[in-house]
Amino acid sequence: MALRKQTAKRTEVRSDLKELITQSRAKRVTEEELHEQRISFAFGNAMNNDKITKDSVRTTSQRVRLKA
Repeated sequence: MALRKQTAKRTEVRSDLKELITQSRAKRVTEEELHEQRISFAFGNAMNNDKITKDSVRTTSQRVRLKA
């Protein structure tokens, strides 16, 4: 199989992107940020339904808790 052109040669890592990656590795995620990521994930995976909004997912996430 022939190599794809974009992967046939090594590209140099852009220094600005390398710096952003370094910064992101050092940053700690807060509980609030993690909660918002979970809300975003649930909303994005919800069925296409006009009644489901990000706010409705956020409200439900406050009421529904998993058993430990």
